Amino acid sequence: MLHSQKFTTPFSEVETPPRTLVESAYRQVRSDIIGGRLAPGEKLRVEHLKDQYGIGAGTLREALALLLSDALVISEGQRGFHVAPISLADIKDITDTRVLLETEALRQSIKAGGDEWEAGLIAAFHKLGKMDEKLGNRASHLIREWEVRNRNFHEALIAGCDSRWLRYLIGLLYRQSERYRHLSISSPTMPRDVHAEHTLIFEATFERDAKRASRALEQHIRLTFDSIRLMLPAFNDKPSSPRENSNQL
Repeated sequence: MLHSQKFTTPFSEVETPPRTLVESAYRQVRSDIIGGRLAPGEKLRVEHLKDQYGIGAGTLREALALLLSDALVISEGQRGFHVAPISLADIKDITDTRVLLETEALRQSIKAGGDEWEAGLIAAFHKLGKMDEKLGNRASHLIREWEVRNRNFHEALIAGCDSRWLRYLIGLLYRQSERYRHLSISSPTMPRDVHAEHTLIFEATFERDAKRASRALEQHIRLTFDSIRLMLPAFNDKPSSPRENSNQL
């Protein structure tokens, strides 16, 4: 996502075709980081990746610079670029902050949202519900489609909120949580009825019960952290080390 578009596309990159080579490279590398094809802590060797993505070294470096602002890539002095590490401490921080901001935006959305907001929410929930039923398959293409619809639903929930900064910051945190959510969906460690969770959020929101909706949304967000905590006990709140992972290439 380009910086000039941050307020119009808070949750995701633009769905239209990329307008520049840098934007195209940015989306490709970001997708590979989110999907785990570029592992946490992995060294991003420009001389190798430029051939893999079929782009020039300069274009790739510009794309990696954009990913620095997304906190998906880190750069340490002369050691080059690495995929940002992940840790239980990180996802807990993301979770706590998402709950704080997203429930507030939902309350504001419920208060200010009009007929157009309601219609958008109904449509997003209907589309997500169809994919929730298929998620048990866990095929990669279904997970990708579910992620798109899930993102659209969460964005629809807070679309009635007037604060563009609040919506933008929530979108940024949502994107940060995608790597963890992908792990949770691909390798579930605890039974969840995700459709039931979404239904509780939708019904309370549609009925304009801000207290019940906020509580359901908070529980939904925290359950993903609980799943990750069970799945990654080896982290022990310590981030993976770029130095250790760079030797794996």
